[in-house]
Amino acid sequence: MAESPALSPSSPSDVAPPDAQAPLAVPPARGAWSLAPPENASATGDRIDALLATSHGFDLALAAVMLGWLLLAVVRFRGARKVAPDGGTRRSRAWVLGLALGVFGVVDGTLFLGSQGYLNDVLWNFRVPTEDPRTVRIQINAHQWSWEARYAGADGAFGTKDDVVTWNDLRVPADVPVWVQLVSTDVVHGFSLPAFRVKLDAIPGRVNQTWFQAAREGSWEVACYQHCGTSHYRMRGMLTALSPEAYAAWLREASLKAVQGYDPDDTAAHWGWVWRTP
Repeated sequence: MAESPALSPSSPSDVAPPDAQAPLAVPPARGAWSLAPPENASATGDRIDALLATSHGFDLALAAVMLGWLLLAVVRFRGARKVAPDGGTRRSRAWVLGLALGVFGVVDGTLFLGSQGYLNDVLWNFRVPTEDPRTVRIQINAHQWSWEARYAGADGAFGTKDDVVTWNDLRVPADVPVWVQLVSTDVVHGFSLPAFRVKLDAIPGRVNQTWFQAAREGSWEVACYQHCGTSHYRMRGMLTALSPEAYAAWLREASLKAVQGYDPDDTAAHWGWVWRTP
């Protein structure tokens, strides 16, 4: 398998590989002081955002009720005489318990059903990338402190001379399912695409997988959400969504360069695994 950590662009549609130490090439769409979630660049990210909005709505409503009830009690009973606590009557205890269970059922039940729907329709629904012939498959090797990505070349198979390998530089076509399989060579890392609402653990000895779909062209940060060592802050990259035509042109040229630069003695570059389906 060939290693090509620095691929030179040959057309205006190509983007030079990012420097993990440099500031973000693309400033975030929302400032650091914004209370809103990161920009949504995913075709399915609105489902997660809707769940968050629902959760926050319940939080605000419950906080308003509790604070209002507390204020009412302070005003209504400010002059009441002191009495020893007796635990209340059976009726009052049943009323409080029923109210608590009702709130729990409505709030947590709504969030549970919404989360389960997202899991079944999106996160665990690997039929989408499996059945779509356009799906792009990427193997990612996480290690201290970078993301190493492998693409199958023109032959469509992993583990051959035309495999394309990049560092901290993920390129995908827009409006196409992207299927990621992820491992770690050392410690537990956290593969995070905030703009795509994707988080996945990279665990040594285990292949985890997820999929996403870019809603449009652009560039967004790849981050690590697990503290993985002293240089954890350096473990970052960029994901660039290109048009399908620009992506195909990039992969074709990168695959040719990989064949030319293939070194059978470079054992460190020969990582990878047989693609696994759920």
